[in-house]
Amino acid sequence: MSLNSRKLTSEEQKKLDIEKYEGEIYYSERYYDDEFEYRHVTLPEPLRKYLPNPNRIMQEKEWRGLGVRQSPGWEHYMVHAPEPHVLLFKRERDYQVKYPFGKPQ
Repeated sequence: MSLNSRKLTSEEQKKLDIEKYEGEIYYSERYYDDEFEYRHVTLPEPLRKYLPNPNRIMQEKEWRGLGVRQSPGWEHYMVHAPEPHVLLFKRERDYQVKYPFGKPQ
């Protein structure tokens, strides 16, 4: 039976949606305070249905699983309830200089 002759599983549909829309994910410029650098990432409408419900902070594996691509060290740190599709990230300032080979576990 081919993919065209059966209904896709939710995981198959999610994978297809991410492949189709990951180019529409918006990544803000970085902004800073004394301790952290920040950025926000906005998911396009078709990917929003894959956000956790209820809204919560996601682990790295989860947000990467939505098609979000970032260098190491970023942490999803806050959910803004009115706009849960805008993911708020932070990481230690100068992370890549301090940990050029990744942060020790």
